[in-house]
Amino acid sequence: MREDITIATALFSLCPTATFQVEDDVVSWNSNLPQPTSTEITAEVTRLQAEYDSQEYARSRKQEYDKLPQFEMQ
Repeated sequence: MREDITIATALFSLCPTATFQVEDDVVSWNSNLPQPTSTEITAEVTRLQAEYDSQEYARSRKQEYDKLPQFEMQ
């Protein structure tokens, strides 16, 4: 199960209090905060995707543990 990190996700990570819209990968910045550059946004998308991908094992293990009856876990 792969999740692709979006530009909006990266912008929320970089500027959590900013207001903006993203449509067809075009950002409409509605904030007084400085807008991140496209290089910064791309780097953040890459960083967040790598972080998400690195947790694949943990997510799959959790699904397996959730299938076990709880009395076996005690």
